[in-house]
Amino acid sequence: MPLHPPPSVKNWTSLAGAMIAIISVFMIVFLFAVTAIFGAQAAYLGLVVYILLPAVMIFGLILIPLGMWLKVRREHRAGSRPEPGWPQIDLNKPDHRSAAFIFVVGATILLFASAIGSYEAFHYTESVAFCGTLCHRVMEPEYVAHQDSPHARVACVGCHVGPGVDWYVRSKLSGMYQVYAVLTGIYPRPIPTPIENLRPARDVCEQCHWPQKFYAYTYRAQSHYLPDENNTRWDIGLTLKVGAPHAADAFAEGIHWHINPQVRIEYHARDEKREEIDWVRYTNLDTGEVKLYRNAAFAGDGEEAAGEVRTMDCIDCHNRPSHRYRSPSEFVDTALAEGAMPTDLPWIKAATVPLCAQEFATIEEALPELRAGVLAYYREKHPEILAQREQDIEQAIAGFQAAFRENIFPYMNARWSAYPEHIGHMVFNGCVRCHISGFETEAGEPIRTDCEGCHLISSQGTPGSIEVAPMGESLEFRHPTDIDEAWKEVPCADCHEGLLP
Repeated sequence: MPLHPPPSVKNWTSLAGAMIAIISVFMIVFLFAVTAIFGAQAAYLGLVVYILLPAVMIFGLILIPLGMWLKVRREHRAGSRPEPGWPQIDLNKPDHRSAAFIFVVGATILLFASAIGSYEAFHYTESVAFCGTLCHRVMEPEYVAHQDSPHARVACVGCHVGPGVDWYVRSKLSGMYQVYAVLTGIYPRPIPTPIENLRPARDVCEQCHWPQKFYAYTYRAQSHYLPDENNTRWDIGLTLKVGAPHAADAFAEGIHWHINPQVRIEYHARDEKREEIDWVRYTNLDTGEVKLYRNAAFAGDGEEAAGEVRTMDCIDCHNRPSHRYRSPSEFVDTALAEGAMPTDLPWIKAATVPLCAQEFATIEEALPELRAGVLAYYREKHPEILAQREQDIEQAIAGFQAAFRENIFPYMNARWSAYPEHIGHMVFNGCVRCHISGFETEAGEPIRTDCEGCHLISSQGTPGSIEVAPMGESLEFRHPTDIDEAWKEVPCADCHEGLLP
């Protein structure tokens, strides 16, 4: 059937719209074929194929009827066409049949393509590449940390959005402001945490980790290196009491007792980072027993109402489950343990870790400064080592720079010190925000502060002289350097702060 488009379509606006739409369609088909056949994946390619080009195509399609309407309007004003009224469809007329045929076929193809495109656009906007690499400079710290986390195979939306349409819509609405903030450059550096209005952890975390699941004791071995001439290695093995020793005991003891469905733990935080705790309230949901442990350090100052009362859930301890920025001491230890930095290079830990206390504007500025700092250390303090082992020093610098890049992001001011972590108690107070002397009930009952409640020290010491505890027992902690009994008197984080072993 020959096509006879209506005369009104013959105008430059409609022609331009048709050309824009046709070119957009060909580009979409071509780029989609590239991604499907060759497996090409890129954040910006997905943005172009599933969002930008469809928007341009729709713009072109809108121009076609707009041009027709403008032409009819101009002809009416010139007197060459009667006043336009409501459209009249008469399929006995060839131009009407052609217009109807074009509309039906075009609409069918557009709807079919829109369904596929909408589906792909939905999945693209839910992808890790979209979340982590589209706004590269802003999200680079979170993306890099996520790739090195236990949740690297879990998509961002799995935790930040979770299942359900309502939270998906909320996330997209909040994302509109985030796009505006990125485009205008008004985003904060670093991005503040904890995130406001985040979905409750139990709605998302418990899709994989539910309270009734049994978590047995876990053994964790860690190697630390002292900042001395020999980079003395200090090994410690902890048996973490994640749950009870037997599955039948369920939540009778262990770290995950805090999420026991039979109890509710609430606490009052005085600050936005939830580092300063006023009180902790324990409620036994079976018996109705309630215990309120108040922190003597904040008693009687009248500021309790200024903070936040929270019911404890996963995020109150695992507050950096997928975006950990390791402290300099920790990431240098890791680089030494995996061989990225030679452990037999004298003083290398002492030469590198303190340099991380500096603040830089960009990573491009930081890397040469780090190299210069290490070389200056050896040049000034140990010139004989620099002369004899220059190649090993360069290897150590390369390993140090690589570890730095994965954990410190100068442009966004994202570093370990900006994001306190609530697991453990070495670099940050973590557990000892609550489990420290000073919390007690009105009757004088203290909150539990003994180390064995959470872990047993199964082994400790330097290679060749490791102490080992009998099965089920714990060694008394022995500090790698002689500080007498000071480690018993102050929290670890008061001294370490990420820059000490």
